[in-house]
Amino acid sequence: MSDTVHWSLPDEAATLALGQALAQATEAQRSWIALNGPLGAGKSTLVRGVLQAMGWQAAVPSPTYTLVEPYDLGRQVWHLDLYRLGDESQWDELGVEEATPDLLLIEWPQRIPSLSERFDMHLTLDYEGAGRRVVARAGSMVGSQILELLRASFKPIT
Repeated sequence: MSDTVHWSLPDEAATLALGQALAQATEAQRSWIALNGPLGAGKSTLVRGVLQAMGWQAAVPSPTYTLVEPYDLGRQVWHLDLYRLGDESQWDELGVEEATPDLLLIEWPQRIPSLSERFDMHLTLDYEGAGRRVVARAGSMVGSQILELLRASFKPIT
């Protein structure tokens, strides 16, 4: 069994669908999800799919300037963007460790290298023609379980 899966996502609808599948796959346990990829690759679109699957109907703002966008949807979901963080002390000031949200979706996680081992799953989105390519890699046993659920439930729209 491989702990890495690759998907081609032809359009925004497929990225939203992957987010919806991720919401279902993470509902049973607390999870940290790293969202990697260049600007515009679809990280926030994926998060929008997660939140919509949990019942969120309003806009999903990027946390680029706020750093954290918390959502209470029966589960505590935090969407973070670490792009503007300068060092580890700024991570500590966000209060994530104390708040213990149920689902953390973290864009630009590489800005705080010490977090690398904390993630249950690493999703890397990149450009692929007019669509996107996603590589999902488990980072823990929880991540392996999530990946198996995604492998079984998510079929990209083609």
